[in-house]
Amino acid sequence: MLKFLKNILGNNKKENKDYEYIASPLEGKVVSITEVPDPVFSQKMMGDGFAVIPSKGIVVSPIDGVVASIFPTKHAIGLKGKNGREIIIHVGVETVNLNGEGFELFVNEGQVVKIGDRLLNIDIDRIKDKVPSVITPVIVSNLGDGETLIVEKMGNVALGEEGVAFIKINKN
Repeated sequence: MLKFLKNILGNNKKENKDYEYIASPLEGKVVSITEVPDPVFSQKMMGDGFAVIPSKGIVVSPIDGVVASIFPTKHAIGLKGKNGREIIIHVGVETVNLNGEGFELFVNEGQVVKIGDRLLNIDIDRIKDKVPSVITPVIVSNLGDGETLIVEKMGNVALGEEGVAFIKINKN
């Protein structure tokens, strides 16, 4: 499949205007969004995406864009990409109940970010026994009609690893 994707995408993914790429915001293991133990995410009620089971507590921007929103309890950050795509990084399940405990922000709303810029630190050891899961959904909340999110890489990923997923932009 990887060879097929390279053929249709070309060797330089960043130059292809029919696709928008999403990097991994965490180091860990990429799994299907359907594996998140919360139906809001697993049933794609907020949008399509993937999830990362984090091995380290550093969260970086998976896209070039702007910090559109930060939940007051610091467990979720919304980003808006250059093409208007909205990406939500929601750390863990039921982490809203921690009221910010175990989270350290490095950005502010309205701040411009690039892929790999640090957004947040999570003290995984401090929070893991206080929530059902630290699995982190990465959601595209506003896919357009006919647009498709394709997760290109499952399994272990590095922090900020590019090409984990992409949005196929169908032009009519």
